[in-house]
Amino acid sequence: MYRVLTGNLGVRRTALVLVEHVVIVLSVVVAAAIRIGLPDQPITALSDWLGRAVVVAVVLQVCLHYGDLYDLRTLADRRDLLIGLVRALGAASVILAILYYLLPQLIIGRGVFALATMLIVALVAGWRIAFEWLSLRGGPTERLLIVGTGPAAVTLARELFERRSELGVDLVGFVDNDPARVGATVINPGVIGTVADIPGIVRGQGVDRVVVSLADARGKLNMDELLAMKLNDGVRFDHLASVYEQYTGKIAVENLRPSWMIFSDGFRKSATLEAVKRLSDVAFALVGLLLSAPLMLMTALALKVGSPGPLLYSQRRVGRDGVPFTIYKFRSMRVDAEATTGAVWSRGDDPRVTPVGRFLRRTRLDELPQLWNVLKGDMSFVGPRPERPEFVADLTRQIPFYGQRHVVRPGLTGWAQVRHRYGSTVEDAQEKLQYDLFYIKHMSIAFDIYIVVDTIKTVLVRGGS
Repeated sequence: MYRVLTGNLGVRRTALVLVEHVVIVLSVVVAAAIRIGLPDQPITALSDWLGRAVVVAVVLQVCLHYGDLYDLRTLADRRDLLIGLVRALGAASVILAILYYLLPQLIIGRGVFALATMLIVALVAGWRIAFEWLSLRGGPTERLLIVGTGPAAVTLARELFERRSELGVDLVGFVDNDPARVGATVINPGVIGTVADIPGIVRGQGVDRVVVSLADARGKLNMDELLAMKLNDGVRFDHLASVYEQYTGKIAVENLRPSWMIFSDGFRKSATLEAVKRLSDVAFALVGLLLSAPLMLMTALALKVGSPGPLLYSQRRVGRDGVPFTIYKFRSMRVDAEATTGAVWSRGDDPRVTPVGRFLRRTRLDELPQLWNVLKGDMSFVGPRPERPEFVADLTRQIPFYGQRHVVRPGLTGWAQVRHRYGSTVEDAQEKLQYDLFYIKHMSIAFDIYIVVDTIKTVLVRGGS
């Protein structure tokens, strides 16, 4: 699970988060020492301050995460960095004020946080600038050569190129079977040779890893030469699907073979994991229904005033093992939304959605009745979103491995929901499937918690997109 989360974050971003945590903790401890002064027993005081400083650091870093300040593509913009840091400190101040009111024993001392804020702004900003400088001076940690120029290879290359400073990866170029394509631009860079040129490119360009798309290179590779490079030069060879999964957080289905899924790690659902996941679902569904009861009452009143028709909307969806079930939601569309069209995709700007319904969708309040589905066992808190039977039949025919998403319970939220925009096409369904397969392969309680935290961020920061 650690490799899944750090792989998604990137090695450099993980280093940024960890060092920044230490910087914030030290800022708070130094502020406490300046404001309060060291007591007669400094070791006891410092250990006490450290625990309370960690609370401040965690709250602030959550606010930084929610403000997208751990997106390394925006790191170079100093103005946005400073503004975002001040905003995160403001949000953290509110959260800590509430926390200190409920748990006053966490307070370090009067005036400490104000002084710590000034230190944090200076030191975190300085660390970010130093981190950017070190990243540029350090150069890439890995140089990759991609064998193949198919859609999956191009998608992977684009992801690597856009996140090159974050991942520390340098894309040397592409290798193609067709000699006429040498010199052609694919993304940046382009095709720099043929399959026969791989040994020379690896040695001449200092390639650390060769990524092979078997769909593009099957039967074209000289295995003796590749084996010699691996044994003599230490060059690493990997299947495109494995590297794609590592860097994108999804499993490419365009040229995926069942053998890769059979022999790869993951896709294990132990009885213990299933039991813990189900117990967690029941417990949180009960608590959620109790706590959200007043909110659901207000939502029902808003719907009653906003548009005529029933408050709840029921619809058949496909659940675990392909078994249909009835899902419940607060109605967000007009009553006659599908009277003349039948089952059609819902769009992000769907004109059938009522004004109240648009707000409910943006805040995910329309999903609250699905807590009952979770309690019944039709759904889980985290899993692939359930789709309508009419669409599942078509998508199973058009998209390979689509039926595999039904091996687990569908969820209120999922990896695809926090990583992909709202979609209403077959292409969007395929993109979401790639994230769903990644979730199924790496399913764990820790991963579920990560997705729930990101779901809250999606609702609060991105307006429930």
